[in-house]
Amino acid sequence: MEKRATSSGVGVLDKAALVLSSLESGPATLAQLVAATSLARPTAHRLAVALEYHRFVTRDMQGRFVLGPRLSELASAAGEDRLLASAAPVLKALRDHTKESAQLYRRQGDQRICVASVERPVGLRDSIPVGAALSMKAGSAAQVLLAWEEPEKLHRGLHGASFTATQLSQVRKRGWAQSVAEREIGVASVSAPVRGTSGRVVAAVSISGPIERMGRQPGRLHGPALVAAGNRLSEFLRKAEELQAARGREMGYR
Repeated sequence: MEKRATSSGVGVLDKAALVLSSLESGPATLAQLVAATSLARPTAHRLAVALEYHRFVTRDMQGRFVLGPRLSELASAAGEDRLLASAAPVLKALRDHTKESAQLYRRQGDQRICVASVERPVGLRDSIPVGAALSMKAGSAAQVLLAWEEPEKLHRGLHGASFTATQLSQVRKRGWAQSVAEREIGVASVSAPVRGTSGRVVAAVSISGPIERMGRQPGRLHGPALVAAGNRLSEFLRKAEELQAARGREMGYR
């Protein structure tokens, strides 16, 4: 079988891809970009600045070019469908095991969005509909979505939050977070991270319910179940990414 050509036939896109690929190994000055891509200096500069405008590239403290936040946003969007496809059975199993409503959250700026939810069928419950936008300043899911952020983002996120840096350090150590009347009076919750293939936290899986039933230390009872659910979803994402990569390799040899 014949291997697919390395050129797409659209020169400017191929050159932009060269610039992005050269930044995979880390920050680069303009001179280093020129050396890595073999592009003319004006061309490399023009492309890097254009990519910076669209946030595919940004600059570090030394002014070097680095991969920008738009790539992570697109990767998260691509992974979201895979995550949601596997979320329902995991959330149902979590609800059945803990007897509490289960949710999946993704961060969107200064809010966390409920992207999947399975409610306790009977009795007092904490109902959070899909699409609900909740604060990143309170709740166990907010703790999880912030705890593994870069130091600068973590510091900004703590401003005005109901939790502290010490609490987030504990979240990182034990792998789960808990809250008691932090987001809403009378409500407790426990959350754990869901990680993408790069190891980055891309979502938080949670349960929530009345304090009277979950207690003042809900994490001691439910923490392991949440960690297991988060690991299961992370494994689904890893396998989906491997499958997609395998299909991509097959498409490259036709």
